[in-house]
Amino acid sequence: MEPFNAGWLSIVPPIVAIALALITKEVLSSLVLGILTGTLIYTIGMDGNVLMGTLESAFTVMGNKVDFNILIFCSLLGALVYVVAMSGGTKAYGKWAVSRIRGRKSALGATSGLGILIFIDDYFNCLTVGTVMRPICDQYKISRAKLAYIIDSTAAPICIIAPVSSWAAAVGSSLQGSKAFESDMAAFIASIPWNFYALLCILMVFFITMTGYDFGPMRAAEERAARGEDKGAMGASAEPPRANPHGTLWDMLVPIFALIVFAVLSLLYSGGYWGSDAAYHTFQGAMGNASAAPALAWASFGAVGIAFLMYVPRGLVPFGDFMSGLVEGMKLMLPANIILVLAWTLSGVCRDLLQTPLFVQSIVTAGGADWSIFLPAVIFVIAAFLSFSTGTAWGTFGILIPIVVPVVQAIEPGLTVVALSATLAGSVFGDHCSPISDTTILSSAGSGCNHIEHVSTQIPYSLLVAACATIGYLVAGFTHGSLVLSLGTAVCCLIGSILVLHFLRRGEAKAAA
Repeated sequence: MEPFNAGWLSIVPPIVAIALALITKEVLSSLVLGILTGTLIYTIGMDGNVLMGTLESAFTVMGNKVDFNILIFCSLLGALVYVVAMSGGTKAYGKWAVSRIRGRKSALGATSGLGILIFIDDYFNCLTVGTVMRPICDQYKISRAKLAYIIDSTAAPICIIAPVSSWAAAVGSSLQGSKAFESDMAAFIASIPWNFYALLCILMVFFITMTGYDFGPMRAAEERAARGEDKGAMGASAEPPRANPHGTLWDMLVPIFALIVFAVLSLLYSGGYWGSDAAYHTFQGAMGNASAAPALAWASFGAVGIAFLMYVPRGLVPFGDFMSGLVEGMKLMLPANIILVLAWTLSGVCRDLLQTPLFVQSIVTAGGADWSIFLPAVIFVIAAFLSFSTGTAWGTFGILIPIVVPVVQAIEPGLTVVALSATLAGSVFGDHCSPISDTTILSSAGSGCNHIEHVSTQIPYSLLVAACATIGYLVAGFTHGSLVLSLGTAVCCLIGSILVLHFLRRGEAKAAA
């Protein structure tokens, strides 16, 4: 299909998608209408049939942009985490943890550790960690709000910095066609140390866990729980599939470890590590040349195979139940897959048909002002606002990456990785704490916490992390991409703020006494 230079009309489709998402709080229909708006503009501009041309262009772009390797990976990943839960491996982890936990800090540390360990999928993380650790946290009078906060803060934030996850594949797919990076996997790995929001979220979880320096509504919730008056607790909560009581800790660890090993080997293979070109015979060279989507699809298939060999012959999961579990797990990934397909299509309509990046570049570069020092911070704030309003990270970076990357390349190419990271970090903010985010809802359900209680206690923590991340991105702009100064400033701001809030609270308590 021939591109059409639509000028200012080229930004209408993403604006329609964003505006509708903000108004309706529903992403799928907003993306569909944004796509149809774009193909309608294209059809009129090319003097085509308004009705059939609009539909034909939409489905043609969709067919061209769909990456079935990524859809296969996401589906197999959902299948894997479902059958792992069926095996009873996560339940076994709970029993193992109980035998070694001897206090409140140990319980919080084990909860945080399990959240970090289950990095391959945020849905599985939310339900599994809550189910396994809820009885332990209740035993040591840890509030359900605190449990929900830890779950939520080690779900999306850890997935967005884990190269072996569905999120890595989704980001890579959004980068396809930008020509800004030699490899989508190399770009994702390069963005990890610059993802300030995700890194600070995880840092804050462990700092609060070890020090107990809670503040705001979370402090009140913890004090009520210590008195046995946890108002945030609910009797009913979401559960993963029924687990076999005979499962062991290895039934969870081995498939996850196998997924990691297979992913690394697959990435090396796709990057030419064992190929004829000597330039790729090093680990770094092969990883930089790797194709993430097919490699992760191969790895997830191998991990499912390992799970089959571990569970079915031992009778841990009967053959029929195993196959049914694979299907049920794939169903859980359907919403994410649909968002991916629609985000790819909208990106293709804007980038390939309407030439949106060219128009945005011309507008930004025509001003003559040096916006580069503010770009990372502004991009982070925009992505954070959009993701919080819509409750989805994938939809947010699917819309923004194809626009942000070429614009930053035109203004300040040296900040391309920083801008990409700022987009991902802002996208995670909304997925982490928005009341309508699926992981926020699942964290409430998995922990058995009242949803409003979870949102109200977590938002002050999230806003503090977001503010410190914004400062870090401002420093990145002023220093033209100094990671040490940028991340160091953000970390110091976060730790300093927590300490100040803690000592202010202690001072108020002494004054009241």
